Amino acid sequence: VSLKGRSCLTLKDFSSDEIKKLLWVSADLKHQIKHGKQYLPLLQGKAIAMIFEKRSTRTRMSTETGFALLGGHPCFLTSQDIHLGVNESCTDTARVLSGLCDIVLARVYSHSTLEELDREASIPIINGLSELYHPIQILADFLTLQEHYGSLSGLTVSWIGDGNNVLHSFMMTAAKLGVHLKVATPKGYEPDKGVTEEAQRLSKQHGTQLVLTSDPMEAAHGSNVLVTDTWVSMGQEEEKKRRLKDFHGYQITMQTGNVAKPNWTFLHCLPRKMEEVDDQVFYSSRSLVFPEAENRKWTIMGLMVSLLTDYTPQIFMPKF
Repeated sequence: VSLKGRSCLTLKDFSSDEIKKLLWVSADLKHQIKHGKQYLPLLQGKAIAMIFEKRSTRTRMSTETGFALLGGHPCFLTSQDIHLGVNESCTDTARVLSGLCDIVLARVYSHSTLEELDREASIPIINGLSELYHPIQILADFLTLQEHYGSLSGLTVSWIGDGNNVLHSFMMTAAKLGVHLKVATPKGYEPDKGVTEEAQRLSKQHGTQLVLTSDPMEAAHGSNVLVTDTWVSMGQEEEKKRRLKDFHGYQITMQTGNVAKPNWTFLHCLPRKMEEVDDQVFYSSRSLVFPEAENRKWTIMGLMVSLLTDYTPQIFMPKF
């Protein structure tokens, strides 16, 4: 499986084998660099443009430090530096950056911005987050679960929260890894209809279970992994009061975990608010949120190496 030259706007575009390859490369880099203390300048002489319309701790730190650790040069561009589609069109920006760097990671409000960049650029484009998908978060989540459980196939993941971009990426990925997905969202906050239809098709194709409900306890029942995310994303601040009311009863607590499997764990992509999950769960031994955050670095490194080189992992492929 070679991914060199590809873009990554959504894991919808990647096959089961391709996603496993990305996770394998990520696990390999983590093993060699973190545990083996090796220096692997796989991206020496290369540069990445990091376009951030929306701020982020994990996406910026993981990408910037990861690219540098691999010998490359990261360039961080905020809306103060580059106004996509405002003082220069996306088309022109894509073509200019194609001549100045080797790859672009863009964290944007609109997924259509990424699609235009990808259409006009001659270099790979990575989705650092859009309103529709957050693929680099899901790679970190599945690497974390693989490390914890030893394999992914047969696990049940329960999403309890908003039908947002992170959930959409779970829905485009879980079935391809043999993972069952149970989703609880309040009425009116369901995932995108088109994403749901594709997820149902994938579930049928790969023989996994996909459950959609508005009952958090139904979703949590018999699950290995409980997952939630912010209820109020950037740009939704004016809706906060209504959203907090609509999501009443969706906080993940030990009571939620009581109906899950005995070995249940908890994930959250961060930043976290108390109304989403209480301290008892968040800071418990069941919580994998901090290894999950660290794995943002190893998986974005694995993705960048895969899109820019023909690197072959040195460790045996983990069990997925």
